[in-house]
Amino acid sequence: MTNGQIYRKTLGFSVRRLLWDVLAVVLFFALSAVGFIIGDRIRENGPIGLLIGAVIGLIAMIVILRFVSYLFKAGQIAMMTRAITEGELPDDVIAEGKRTVRERFVTVAVFYALANAVKGIFNQIGKGLTKVGQSIGGDSGGAVGNTVSSILQTIVRYLCDCCLGWVFYRKEVKSARAACEGAVLFFRHGKTFVRNMGRVFGMGIASFLVIGGVFTAVFYPIAARYPEFYESLAATIAAEAEGEGWVYQLLQNPATLPVVFAAVAGIIVWAILHPVFVKPFVLTGVLRNYLESGMNEIPSEDSFFLLDSRSPKFRKLHGQI
Repeated sequence: MTNGQIYRKTLGFSVRRLLWDVLAVVLFFALSAVGFIIGDRIRENGPIGLLIGAVIGLIAMIVILRFVSYLFKAGQIAMMTRAITEGELPDDVIAEGKRTVRERFVTVAVFYALANAVKGIFNQIGKGLTKVGQSIGGDSGGAVGNTVSSILQTIVRYLCDCCLGWVFYRKEVKSARAACEGAVLFFRHGKTFVRNMGRVFGMGIASFLVIGGVFTAVFYPIAARYPEFYESLAATIAAEAEGEGWVYQLLQNPATLPVVFAAVAGIIVWAILHPVFVKPFVLTGVLRNYLESGMNEIPSEDSFFLLDSRSPKFRKLHGQI
């Protein structure tokens, strides 16, 4: 299957996850409002009712985001992995993805424990790069190390997903061992993943410019309809805010404030749509490179010792095998 076919067949996971996320946020505000109304009418103390409703809403939102969203995210990775390694997908991709996740991770606690361990491994390696840079070149070397570490942090999210994909692929071994193999793959095939950085950053920048730019243009006519508001706001900022630079000049100019508001709204929309519609497509290509780099040469026990000294979290995960 091509990357485009896999993307289209598994996009339903992302859409469902977005709908559940929206539902969780709506539920939070609804329960907060209900709490305020009940508190105001029964005890004439709306703020206390609002607080109680907000706490209940927060708990409900966390439950939904943690127990429902994880199922769709992991299910999508599982089905992407199957499509790449087996070249086909079942008719009911959503149901099969859920079944695969429940089969591999008996409880949500197991899933998050493994996901956090994998993320911790890559984060520790990123911090190590910063220290190496500082030891070689002092502050300037530290700046280089920080830059490399920041780049690595961006791709860490993709690597964590890819590592989980490897866990689904290696279903005949314990999930902890498969996760260790997945971490080793990155360092054994570093050159393979260099081009993934170009894919990740290139598509990210392109989607930011296109999606953010389009919705900034959509929101600008709406934002520009209230000139009196911007004149008042600009005057308040000029009187109260202290500072210099182009940012303050933008905020103190009523003519540019609508552009700022529209741009912020456009960025928010991009932040919502990018993970749903763009990131899964990027992940498909990155995951394919990742899996193919290890399918012909599965990491052995000896290769685990390469990371034992670099990452305490890896060493701890290695000890669970």
